[in-house]
Amino acid sequence: MSFIRAATVARSLAANARRYSAEAAAPKKSSKLPLYFGGAGIVGLGAYVYLGGSEPKVAKKVQETSPLDPQKFVDFKLKKVEPYNHNTAKFIFELPDGQASLLPVASCLYVKAADPDALKDDKGKPIYRPYTPISHPDQEGELTLLVKKYETGNASKYFFTLKPGDKMSFKGPLPKWPYKINEFEEVGLIGGGSGITPLYQVLAHALADNTNKTKFKLLFANVTEQDILLREEFDALKKKHPNNFDVVYVLDKPPANWKGPSGFITADLIKQHIAPPSLGDKVKIFICGPPPQVAAISGNKTGIKSQGPLTGALKELGYNEDQVFKF
Repeated sequence: MSFIRAATVARSLAANARRYSAEAAAPKKSSKLPLYFGGAGIVGLGAYVYLGGSEPKVAKKVQETSPLDPQKFVDFKLKKVEPYNHNTAKFIFELPDGQASLLPVASCLYVKAADPDALKDDKGKPIYRPYTPISHPDQEGELTLLVKKYETGNASKYFFTLKPGDKMSFKGPLPKWPYKINEFEEVGLIGGGSGITPLYQVLAHALADNTNKTKFKLLFANVTEQDILLREEFDALKKKHPNNFDVVYVLDKPPANWKGPSGFITADLIKQHIAPPSLGDKVKIFICGPPPQVAAISGNKTGIKSQGPLTGALKELGYNEDQVFKF
């Protein structure tokens, strides 16, 4: 086979592969994750491409299923722990066979102790909590959680007892908002503390897409400057995408030389930085943070899947329930 013919065949196969993936045919019942990961890849893609020599190279097989399972908990081994600040660390778990999580955006996972005798409530029932990974869904072989230790948080304190080689159990994904590229012209992100992770998931996903035209503005509230999580990542995204992303850090207890806003996120601050409700379905506000903050800005959710009525500062400013999503 000539080089040109081989290259043509390879391009044709690649095009068919992309078209097949885009069509996402209905998955079979035996699929591991029928609702979220079906039709994600190609079976047996065996295109050979000659690259200036006689030795053929086999195209890499597309991963079809996720190692995660929305129906049951699966144990993953802790690979390493990276301290982040005085009360937060990155917990990096190893995914089997170098697989990626393929976690849909936006969604989270339920996490509990792999040891059945550990991490129980007063009634002896296992404690599990939702966490949003900060690793990219396509990150091969790793799943990273950013965990902040709370003295009243049994699950978060348990994380900090783990050592490399220990295991935690994961179940998911738990779908939140099915984000679509360029669905909105403007997106406002309002976060506080460790509630930043689902907002980061959406932002990192959207800005990584070269076709993204949506403009994002993040208002991120913390107690002190040392409490700002993922600051390096946000600053890097702002530098790389200056026309599509901006971030405003708000501190309750700012240092003497602080030049940003201080106190809490108020209606006036939102009005100053976030796109107005007059844009209708062209604007969306995502919010996630401590319950008191969410209550003041949008009103808290009334259940895992219930958004509850829109109240607080956003209601005062004229936004409607279709324009706001609470993680």
